[in-house]
Amino acid sequence: MSTETNDGTQTSTETGETTDTLSREELQARIEQLETRLATVENTTGDDQQKMSIIATKGTLDMAYPPLILASTAAAFGYEVTVFHTFWGLDILHEERSKKLKLSSVGNPNMPVPNVVGALPGMDRVTTKMMEKQIKDNDTATIEELIETSLEMGVEFQACQMTIDLMDYDEADFYDGVTTGVGAATAIQDMAESDIQLLI
Repeated sequence: MSTETNDGTQTSTETGETTDTLSREELQARIEQLETRLATVENTTGDDQQKMSIIATKGTLDMAYPPLILASTAAAFGYEVTVFHTFWGLDILHEERSKKLKLSSVGNPNMPVPNVVGALPGMDRVTTKMMEKQIKDNDTATIEELIETSLEMGVEFQACQMTIDLMDYDEADFYDGVTTGVGAATAIQDMAESDIQLLI
């Protein structure tokens, strides 16, 4: 004598042995049900991805690094990252200008140059060269390398349309992959939906 259980197997009351009575079609149906459940779990997990929104407003050599380093690091940790570049911060996304960013020697208390000396003609060029040498000696990634790496990791770089018009920039001069035509309303909406908002 045998009894059938809820999972489709039969158990003999005399021997205690279990006999599988599922057909090939029933097994296939169960596999498809499990795959559907797994897909649902993966989609749910994807919805929980954290977001970071960065506003980059400065275009000096020293201030170009923070948004790029934070963006690429957050992307490496699985964050969905958007960086909105406005005013001088737009120079970071400009292929030509990003390679000529300067470091001001005036008004920076950490610079090893007194303000009186820093105000002399040509001092910005000197301090910029000093910083560029330090970047090279420490094998630090360049601005171009950080942008390309960030884009490969899925970071979205947005160029403020108002600034593009104001500065009379050509959209073709930005790095490939940069999103142009973005307004302040879009940036605000993105910040409202983000877990982390930074202004740099």
